[in-house]
Order: sequence, then C-alpha cells, then structure tokens
Amino acid sequence: MYHEGARRLQDRFQTRALADRLVEVTVHTEFTDDDRRLIERSAMFFLATADEHGQPDCSFKGGRPGFVRVVDPRTLAFPSYDGNGMFRSLGNVSVNPQVGLLFIDFERPRRVRVSGVATVRDDDPLLAEFEGAQLVVRVAATRIFPNCPRYIPTMQLTEPSPYSPGPGCTPPIPEWKRRPVFREVLPPGDPARE
Repeated sequence: MYHEGARRLQDRFQTRALADRLVEVTVHTEFTDDDRRLIERSAMFFLATADEHGQPDCSFKGGRPGFVRVVDPRTLAFPSYDGNGMFRSLGNVSVNPQVGLLFIDFERPRRVRVSGVATVRDDDPLLAEFEGAQLVVRVAATRIFPNCPRYIPTMQLTEPSPYSPGPGCTPPIPEWKRRPVFREVLPPGDPARE
C-alpha cells in the first residue's frame, strides 16, 4: 500500500502507525454493500490512468446514476460514451491497465477509492445494456478503500447532464461539434456531421 516516499513522510509526521492501522481496518478487495450503493448511485467519478511511461492523466466520467455497475464482488463496469475523440483515458488503459477511480457522494459526504486493472471491450455482454455506449470498461479491483469525508462539500445533484445517454433520451449535439473547425474532421456516423 505504501512506497518509500509515503513512508518518509509518514515518519516525518509520525503517522506510520496511523497509516498502517487505516490499511488494517479499511482496505478490502471485495465491494461491500455500502461501496456498491455509493458507486451505483453516482452520476460521476474521476478516473486516473497513466501511459506506458507513467505520464498521468485524470478524467471526469459522468452519466445518469446507475451508469457504473458492480458486476461481481471484485469487478465494476462502466460505459464509454461518445466524447471528444481523444481517448486519453482508454488509450492509456490499452498500454497500462493500472487505474484508480474516485467516487464521491456529495449529498452524504462519503468517498471510496478503487484501484485495479482495467480492460476495454467492444463486445462486452453489457454493451447492449448501456444506452449510447461505444465500449465497456471493466475494472478488476485490487484495492478498495474509503477516504475521510471531512473536506467534501455538501452539494446536491439537481438534474443529470442532458448529454448523458439514457433510455428514451437522445442527447443533443454538443455546440463545439457544430463549429466548422471540428465538423469537417468528425468521424463518419457522428450526428453532428449531418
């Protein structure tokens, strides 16, 4: 859980025993019912990835609550929707599958971190169940642990993004895709090309 850099700081601030106790009582490798509830009601999470050289990237992933599913005690899955076409996160996963996910419940301040190994598929059985998905990402959890919620501001989700796919919902075309500078380079089949 800790490398030498973390240990040096723990020793400097005399928190090594505390850090070790937190691992003992909070870190687990299977999703608890509380983990599942927080994850599956989330409308967003943050995804950390790194390329083959260790260059990090952090991405916001959003959807309608329930767009992330805990599919078994050690695996979660989420859809990859149409985005900006850069594929920074999933491109990183293709060369370095180690990922970190951070879920935050802003209404009942709580958060959970998931570290694991990701795979990306275009033939995943869940693909048909995720309205608007291009790919499905599965993360095999290697570490799951809550974080102290004391600095989480209390906020409320008032409505999902209109761009989040869902049953009976056709997301609008983003304004930026209508700009001439992008329109001419959109992939075939992109509704903004029409």
